[in-house]
Amino acid sequence: MAHSYICNHVHYVFSTKHRQKIITPELEERLWPYMGGIARENRMKALAIGGVEDHAHVLLSLPATITIAKAIQLVKGGSSKWISDTFPSHRDFEWQEGYGAFSISISHVEATIAYINNQHQHHRQETFEEEYRAILKKHGIEYDERYWLG
Repeated sequence: MAHSYICNHVHYVFSTKHRQKIITPELEERLWPYMGGIARENRMKALAIGGVEDHAHVLLSLPATITIAKAIQLVKGGSSKWISDTFPSHRDFEWQEGYGAFSISISHVEATIAYINNQHQHHRQETFEEEYRAILKKHGIEYDERYWLG
């Protein structure tokens, strides 16, 4: 085969350090587009970015040249630095150390986009911990309750 054809959609979920509720509506309004810019600059396509006060969801389409780990390193690292540099009240901002990364088939991309775009409504009924447990279970990922959220 002369060409490589890749369809690699990954849904990332990650929290603020210690799950602090510090992503305000004002920060959110600028943060999600900024993360999308990081993706674009690195040849990734951000299909959806959203979240609430203590965590973010990012759905990326990755090129063959960027690993799952590298993609989230770029997004989390770049956005963390930008928040610290841009918002004096968030000078010490950090994301949690880990993340969840879940492969999404093309047939589930639209539903995942809707899910990410509906985070505020969703979290009126479910906590981040409940949501994250459900996502891990849905994807068949085992975890240790003692360490699962860092």
